[in-house]
Amino acid sequence: MTDSGVPPQESHTQQSRVDEGKSSEQVFQEATPDKDLEQPIAPDQFDVKYCTTKWEIWAYYAYYIGNNGLSLFNFGPTAFQNLLSQAAGDSGTLYFAGRERSINSIVLLSNGISFAIQVVIFLVIGSFADFGTWRPSILITLSIIAYAIGFGWLGVHTADKWHVGVGLYIVGLIAYQTTLTFWTAAFPGLARNTPEMKAKADAYTAGTISRDEYDQADTIERSRLANIAFYVQSCAEVVILAIIVGIMFGVHVNASEENNNWGLSVLIAFASGVWLLVSLPWFFLEKRRPGQDPQGRNIFVAGLWQLYYAMKQVWRLKQSLLYLVGKI
Repeated sequence: MTDSGVPPQESHTQQSRVDEGKSSEQVFQEATPDKDLEQPIAPDQFDVKYCTTKWEIWAYYAYYIGNNGLSLFNFGPTAFQNLLSQAAGDSGTLYFAGRERSINSIVLLSNGISFAIQVVIFLVIGSFADFGTWRPSILITLSIIAYAIGFGWLGVHTADKWHVGVGLYIVGLIAYQTTLTFWTAAFPGLARNTPEMKAKADAYTAGTISRDEYDQADTIERSRLANIAFYVQSCAEVVILAIIVGIMFGVHVNASEENNNWGLSVLIAFASGVWLLVSLPWFFLEKRRPGQDPQGRNIFVAGLWQLYYAMKQVWRLKQSLLYLVGKI
């Protein structure tokens, strides 16, 4: 190391004199890094092996066609409440959770149990949707549970099995919400690695566009993928519902109460079968991209820190909070 010949204290004094000749704004600008000099934060941004393909995007859309909620979020609750009503009979009550309860009370209590379990699950593994590389494996596991619940309804279509229906209903809601969450978490990585965003990333690195322009392009690409996914899912669901109408006539759901119960179980299983078939391409074609960088934190801690940060920031949306409180 060469000696400049200027003592550190004297050098600092000279720098102070230079700064005195500048405005405070100039000094701040020189001391603050330019936002445009920052590199894109995605760890997979420039890795060619993670480039999003057309087939991968369509596989992503296809999973949403199956995870449309018809099986566990629509027909499942209907079948569950049917069994409760038939088991309760004229009394309108059943013994559940320690005492006699009305059907509405059982449904509400089951919802509360389901939501409470979901809170615990998301606190424990929710951060894996954003950090690390475990998200695809977790989605596959949760999906298998969802398929099993859907097919399990084939064995639950009589009033005497309403207790089993409670379990299928609660776990079904959990499976539906968790699979939807871990599927949704994949689209930022898909968007960042499309050829269009690769070109934007190269342009940003070359200095031809600003960071704000890059971020805007990223936002637009994410919105495009999300909107097309919803459009494709909605169109496909119309076809699925048309087939379901045919199935209902085929099993003569209007002929008797038993036929109606069996018909609902068949519909749940059919929708689950569709979900299974259309989700397989996504399981095989998804590229296991690394998630966000936890910045030295444990993934569990990173998730809790993210929750803490979100809770701090939410107070900036006071009008939205007042609206939500009013809705409650």
